[in-house]
Amino acid sequence: MALVEAIKPAISDRESRHRSPLAVKNVLFATDFSPTSEAAMPYAAAICRRFGSTLHAVHVLSDASLMMMTGGVDYVSMGTIYEDAHAEAKDRLDQLSERLEGIRHRNYVRHGQVWKSLSSIIHENEIDLVVVGTHGRTGLGKLLLGSVAEDILRHSSCPVLTVGPRILGRAKLPEFSRRDLAPPELELRQILFATNFARNAALAAQDAAALSMEFHARLILMHVIEDYTRLGSEPGPIEENRRRLQDLIPKNAQLQYSPELVLEFGHAPDRILKVASEREADMIILGARSSEVGTTHLPWSSAHHVIAQAHCPVLTIRQ
Repeated sequence: MALVEAIKPAISDRESRHRSPLAVKNVLFATDFSPTSEAAMPYAAAICRRFGSTLHAVHVLSDASLMMMTGGVDYVSMGTIYEDAHAEAKDRLDQLSERLEGIRHRNYVRHGQVWKSLSSIIHENEIDLVVVGTHGRTGLGKLLLGSVAEDILRHSSCPVLTVGPRILGRAKLPEFSRRDLAPPELELRQILFATNFARNAALAAQDAAALSMEFHARLILMHVIEDYTRLGSEPGPIEENRRRLQDLIPKNAQLQYSPELVLEFGHAPDRILKVASEREADMIILGARSSEVGTTHLPWSSAHHVIAQAHCPVLTIRQ
């Protein structure tokens, strides 16, 4: 599932004010109520407010978390603890919902395997985007216990927006729990799309262009050449890669600014983070393979490094 099926043919200025190339009807926000998770809530809410989406807020009571709460007590006590945990989770989701002014929303408290529960909700509600928070200390796996965040990125059929702990500047939305603050607005001025020209790169580039059109943002298309030992004697790959970046720009995209093409040399995740910082990117977009083997166009460890260290949200798009 993609955010946009294709860039539409040119339309008039009057029509463009009332139409968006993006289709974000349903957004899933997964939370374990940790500060890390709740830091992603403003982004989910702002996206829903921007596109008129329905927000599906989910907390999953996993067997592992319940066992930690019980300390190995008997099944009778386990049932009582589950009921208490379910009621508490429902109350906390309801408290979050009080800030969703004018946003359609549904809350879910599920019990079982976390990814299986999330996958069911994604399928049943035709979710277009998943939003999760993550931290950079011990990796994505700690978000909702175990390797759940990694499972989301590996297996989600729709794009995933991850919000890390290092976000700063205009990319950082105010905390959602403050009642005295106005509802957050998402502002994207610079969007960085990093690709290694995998099979679905053109489709992911369509989504990047559609986001740039929606927010009137500048689109930066980037490729990192990691093996550049022979470029001195064989400079051809430089021009070839620049041409391939140019070819990724949808022909019918009505971008407010001319896209910027960037070629870097070295370690891919470090170069991506460097360019994102220098250009003050408000979002990094990475493509995701459609196969079960592997996670993103970048090796998983590289993608994880970008997600954990980025100063802005990272959107992974699976085709």
